[in-house]
Parts: sequence; C-alpha cells; structure tokens
Amino acid sequence: MRFSSLHEFLDTGKDALVRGPVALIFVEDLIEVESTIRYHQLTGFQSIVVFGPKELELPLSLERDIARVDFPVIDVADVQRAVNACINAAPGTWFYYCYNAEYLFFPFCETRAVNELLTFHAEERRDAMLTYVIDLYADNLSRHKNAVSLDHAWLDKSGYYALGRADPLNHNYPKERQLDFYGGLRWRYEEHIARDKRKIDRIALFRAKPDLELRRDHTFNDEEYNTYACPWHNNLTAAIVSFRTAKALKSNAGSTFDIPTFKWHNSVPFEWTSQQLLDLGLMEPGQWF
Repeated sequence: MRFSSLHEFLDTGKDALVRGPVALIFVEDLIEVESTIRYHQLTGFQSIVVFGPKELELPLSLERDIARVDFPVIDVADVQRAVNACINAAPGTWFYYCYNAEYLFFPFCETRAVNELLTFHAEERRDAMLTYVIDLYADNLSRHKNAVSLDHAWLDKSGYYALGRADPLNHNYPKERQLDFYGGLRWRYEEHIARDKRKIDRIALFRAKPDLELRRDHTFNDEEYNTYACPWHNNLTAAIVSFRTAKALKSNAGSTFDIPTFKWHNSVPFEWTSQQLLDLGLMEPGQWF
C-alpha cells in the first residue's frame, strides 16, 4: 500500500508496524532498491516499510507486499525523524533500519530467519543489537561507474579497529561496554569523509519502547541500547554490507577523480555468506550455536 506522506502512514497505515520484526528501508537514490527489498523479504522480516522519493518505480508484484511512504531521504535527520515516529507508534516492536544497496547479515542467516535471531537475543535480556556497516565496492570502476555490482563485490579483509567511546558527562572517561568502530572506505578515504560520519557502527536492530529516541550518530538516548554486550558475556552482533560509502565517494565531484579503484592489497571478493564475515571477525555469534 502506498502513502503520500509520513503523517498519512502513521495515521492510516500503522498496521504495518504491529507484527515485527519490521524493516524500515530508506531510499537515498534509485540504485539497487528492488534487490534491497527482496533480500530483506527473504531474510524473514514480517513487514517492510520503504521510505523513498515519488520518482521511485517498483514492480506492482513487489509494491503489493510492502508499505511504501513518499518521503524524500536527504539527510540523516530525515531517517531520524521517520524512525522515531515509528518507535512512538509501535512500542514493543522489533525494528531494523537500513538504506538502499545495504544487506543485513547475521550468524547462520542462510539457515535461520531474523525472528529466530531476535528471539534468542531477547532471551538474553537484550533490546538492541550492534551492527557493523561493512563497505562493499565494485572491482572495476570503469565498468561499474557508481561503484555498485552485486556480482563483482569486494570488501576489506582487515583495517578495522575500535576506540573507547568518551563520556562527556564523566570527564571523558570511556563509556561502559561502548566502542566507536572504524575501518573500510571511511577509514581509507577519511580525507573525503566528515569526522562525524567516519564510524561504522550502527544500532540497526532494536526493540521500540516509550521515550526511546534515535540520535544523529545512529545511537539511542538509552545508553544500554548502545552497548556491544551485556555485563556477563558477549552477545550476538550482526553486519550490514553496504555500497553506500562507495556510491558517495564516486558520485562526489571532490573525491571521484582521486579514486581510480577501491581495491588494495587487503581487498577480497565478497562471497555473500555469513561464514566469511564470521571468519573475518566482522560479527559475533555470542552464545548462539
């Protein structure tokens, strides 16, 4: 069903938010929108809500199965506003949010659905899950000028690191069980990336509750939601493989001519498997076997 605005969706289409987990997909451009939607349908989301421009055209067979909201996505503030509105409308629902040309991976996702993942996570008394946004890029930028190719996708096998997250309310001591994660294209081409956009961590899976708010830096106003693990053992984490940074670097006039290729000595083909991401240490199975 299609809605002409966020207000109309929240007024008449809230049924799409009742049965979780719900995927909220934000469309910044028209690249790989259909594959993003279909991928997350196969991942097992009970409902998918797509926020995008009026110019977006989708097959009727696909549009029948989703809620579509005419909602331009220009800035992270737009995503913030829509996610927080959905949180307020459906407390208790598990949500996931991503952009087009991004794909969620979690341990054993080839044989298990996302609701199984979140059921186990909730049993560990966790209401949010850390995800790492792992940059993908096409191998040949002459052939794939927007840096996107599902069939010829590569990623960095190393170069990822974490720093303690300073707490400005506590003399900038590190926050408990919180880290800022870096790596990928945002690290290798940091001269083209604004300082506040270099992190690759995102709390992309979470359970809504009253007064919960998403902030501009992809964290929440409840600090426990921003932790990577509970106090007693490691928890599950997931990964979002994403062409978003590569697209931006190749579409920006200030960086595109500086980048003839994204490949370097630590590039490897992406196999589109959770096992590869586990082997590279880019997500954590925790106690889930």
